[in-house]
Formats: sequence, C-alpha cells, structure tokens
Amino acid sequence: MPKKNHEDAAKHHEEAAKHHRSAAEEAGKGNHEKAAHHAQAAHGHTEHAKEHAREASKKYAQQHEEKGKEKK
Repeated sequence: MPKKNHEDAAKHHEEAAKHHRSAAEEAGKGNHEKAAHHAQAAHGHTEHAKEHAREASKKYAQQHEEKGKEKK
C-alpha cells in the first residue's frame, strides 16, 4: 500500500539527511574524501526515496482509476 512506500521514502530521506550532515562536518574538517563518500551515500538514499514516492503515486493513480470504474 502507499503507506509503506511513504514510510520507506521517509527512512531514506532521514538517512540522506544524516549523510549530508556528515559530509558537511567532514568538509569543515578538510576531509574532502570522506565528505565525498557521504555525499554519494546521500545521493543514493535520495534516489531510493524518489523511487518509493513514485511507487506511491502509481498506487494512488491505480486506486483512483479503479474507483472511477466502480462508479460507472
């Protein structure tokens, strides 16, 4: 159901935020290699969150379509 997709997206957004904070901290220390690693990890989590959000949108569209067919 869309609820699970939203929960999964939220988890990935939270992980992305953690990595962004770590990247900022490492960049501030001059550890640019570590900062880049965290930035890449954040990007990956953001992409996963987007996938889950797309799945939720598809499910909403399917539900809307099915309800429209029921009314006819």
